Amino acid sequence: MKKQIEYAGFWKRFAATIIDGVLIVFFSSSLKWAISDSLSLQADFGYEESQNIAYIIWSIYLIFIRWCYFAGMESSPLKATIGKIAVGLYVVDLNGNRIGFGQASGRFFGKILSGLILGVGYLMAGFTQRKQALHDQISECLVLKK
Repeated sequence: MKKQIEYAGFWKRFAATIIDGVLIVFFSSSLKWAISDSLSLQADFGYEESQNIAYIIWSIYLIFIRWCYFAGMESSPLKATIGKIAVGLYVVDLNGNRIGFGQASGRFFGKILSGLILGVGYLMAGFTQRKQALHDQISECLVLKK
């Protein structure tokens, strides 16, 4: 007997996003202060200048880390981030197969577009037939319940 496909709804996806966000910020937050301290010790930057430069470096780092985390985890044999695993979700292509790193990267960067249009791209997951957000449609992915 074939298992029925259950698409992940908006609220479970939202919970997974919160969990992943907390994990990423928790593990990377000390980096900003380390960069700032390093800049203020090694150069003639004042406190405010070193804080601003540290923030820019940290922001770039966060984008890189988030990209590696999301694309790496979702294209791994786990097919999910820690947040998705915690709430019982996983990501596949339209045929139900594991996605590759390139497709997962497209999904990650598509999230920027989903957010830029006032979050409407994310809200689409609550209203589309297969519960796909805009970035899922762009990358031809599905988020399913285990």
